[in-house]
Amino acid sequence: MKELTKAEEQVMKILWKIEKGFVHDIIEKMPNPKPAYNTVSTIVRILVKKGFVGYEAFGKTHQYHPLVDKDKYSKFFLSNFIGGYFGGSFQNMVSFFAKENDMDVNELDELLSKVKQNLKDQND
Repeated sequence: MKELTKAEEQVMKILWKIEKGFVHDIIEKMPNPKPAYNTVSTIVRILVKKGFVGYEAFGKTHQYHPLVDKDKYSKFFLSNFIGGYFGGSFQNMVSFFAKENDMDVNELDELLSKVKQNLKDQND
């Protein structure tokens, strides 16, 4: 899997949310100022080539849908992020963000409790 550019990620986030749509549907969900139709169409075609997006043809127009699950891409992205910036260590990443956000021991305990609960919920 390849990492997405910011523009590609923006389009994918919209497609993950709407599940399927035409280029004009994607543009409608974008913030102002809205990009040109041809710009978004080009980004979508790149996503098709990268294997992130599939489509169904309706004459000369196409309805697009995600082929890559949001969770799957999130895991891939985070793995690359942690590997690239924190030597692959989740502990180093958490330590960095705790220090940067001036988290105290109580906040770290609360975070740990949430993580434990999420893991428990996953295994149930």
